[in-house]
Amino acid sequence: MKTVETKAARRDASQDLLLVVDFQNVYLPGYDWGCPGMPEAMKNTIRLLNAANAPDYILTRFLAPTAPAGRWKQYNEAFRDINENPFLAELSGEMAPYAAEGKVAGKTTYSSMKAEGVLAALEGKKAIVLTGVTAECCVLATMMDAIDMGYEVVYLYDCIAGQSVELDAEIKALAEIFTPVHTTIMSSGEYLAAIAGD
Repeated sequence: MKTVETKAARRDASQDLLLVVDFQNVYLPGYDWGCPGMPEAMKNTIRLLNAANAPDYILTRFLAPTAPAGRWKQYNEAFRDINENPFLAELSGEMAPYAAEGKVAGKTTYSSMKAEGVLAALEGKKAIVLTGVTAECCVLATMMDAIDMGYEVVYLYDCIAGQSVELDAEIKALAEIFTPVHTTIMSSGEYLAAIAGD
């Protein structure tokens, strides 16, 4: 497939769901699974959440499965200290005002597309505007599932962070493979201009 970074075209935000994946404390720089770009990704995502013409949104929060099956048993054992730390599992403080509105879906898999709250929020939507962490894990799994389910994925590369700059670039390159049929690659600024009709 052709790899193209799509220039902003006018979008109808009512057809989009802004999916904010796992901005939890454990992924902040300095913590166990820190993503150096997470503060900037959150700042850009909050700009979208606060926009006058913003699409509907939902936040996700990963929680280790309580009745794990298969390899998730090993996951729980390997990362027990992290998973049992309530502070690390909480959404970052910057997300608190948006979580307070009750638009949070818990999930026990990497992909957000298996969370009932996300599926309910997607009713009537055509596209998923993807933000969050980590690029190489939960964001990637969500993107691939969303593609398989037939949604357009708008990959907002300055709203997504991985555990290194190199991983950020690699996952953005993977997303670009699926343009223009399945994915649209944009910055948050381009997306805001597109929904404003500029």
